[in-house]
Amino acid sequence: MSAHCQVTGRAPGFGNSVSHSHRRTRRRWNPNIQSKKYYLPSEGRRVTLRVSAKGIKTIDRDGIEAVVARLRRRGVKI
Repeated sequence: MSAHCQVTGRAPGFGNSVSHSHRRTRRRWNPNIQSKKYYLPSEGRRVTLRVSAKGIKTIDRDGIEAVVARLRRRGVKI
């Protein structure tokens, strides 16, 4: 599975690791992705989302119903 947040769209960042001798090798910074289950009262069921820590805060702030409606407008199947 890819390291992408379904709510915020956060994806890995890419760059270089720089050693003490200043050699550079490629590396990536993955977002803090977690699988979370949320209950949708309007549908009477649970949905599982792959969200980052910031996505969890967004859901806490706006509510799961508003976030799911936003995802469906974007065309994400839930």
